[in-house]
Amino acid sequence: MSLTLFVIQSLNGLQLGVLLFLMAAGLTLVFGIMSFVNLAHGSMYMMGAFFAASLYSYTGSFVLAALLLIPAMMALGLAVEWVALRKLYQRDHLDQVLATFGLILFFNEIARIIWGPSPYYMDVPEFLLGAINLFGVRYPAYRFVIIASGLLIALGCYLLIHRTRIGMLIRAGATNRTMVGALGVNIVMLNSLLFALGAVLAGFAGLLAGPIMSVQAGMGEPILILTMVVIVIGGIGSIRGAFYAALIVGVVDTLGRTLLPSLLRSFLERSSADIAGPALASMMIYLLMAVVLAIKPKGLFPVHNS
Repeated sequence: MSLTLFVIQSLNGLQLGVLLFLMAAGLTLVFGIMSFVNLAHGSMYMMGAFFAASLYSYTGSFVLAALLLIPAMMALGLAVEWVALRKLYQRDHLDQVLATFGLILFFNEIARIIWGPSPYYMDVPEFLLGAINLFGVRYPAYRFVIIASGLLIALGCYLLIHRTRIGMLIRAGATNRTMVGALGVNIVMLNSLLFALGAVLAGFAGLLAGPIMSVQAGMGEPILILTMVVIVIGGIGSIRGAFYAALIVGVVDTLGRTLLPSLLRSFLERSSADIAGPALASMMIYLLMAVVLAIKPKGLFPVHNS
């Protein structure tokens, strides 16, 4: 593999990593604070992609679609939390899994009814067509914007969690939810805020992913699985862990799919290597998760209870 290809694939891995972080940030806080298993989080990603595609088609402006997507996803997150999830906080995890799995089926059918069963495509904005020069390597401008946007949002999440009163309450809730409630904090409102924030981040990930992949019903489940791996590796409830783990998973998955077929061609026939390489690459992140759990059962950056 040439150095140029390695750099490009590494950047693609970072791009996947920031999308995974946008998914993992809200989900890990919901799970860490409320111990709530929300399998429907991937559906927020899917609905964000569909909303963004529709808004982009209607307004003709990618930037305006992004701005309108924020209140739309916040409203959807609050509605789902209020209608379907609020009564499940004190229930067993199995009840939460079953209920949120039902939401997955519900949103998938809603998407098929409204947007149809065929994939829905978003065009890359005209002002982001072409490529930019990164130290002698030409890289698609839109993919670079995904990386930059994800890093800026990660910085915003850091400032929100570590530099604001709301962030202080979120961190305190992740450490000891019962004590925070006893001190007079409105835990119900905090839960709603977290669901709304998670829905906005997931929806924004869908917006960014829309122009580089087809928008279709069921697109939330594959990325949800990767998001769960990220949360386990990084540490449940840890934003910092979600960020670093997302980048690690994104780079390992992308480089694995690129490098392994080339390496296997040294030992196997080309056709066999091309089949075995991606299959083994898809296993690498789960092997990585197993190694991390064997060494640090609570993840790389766990939230320490006091």
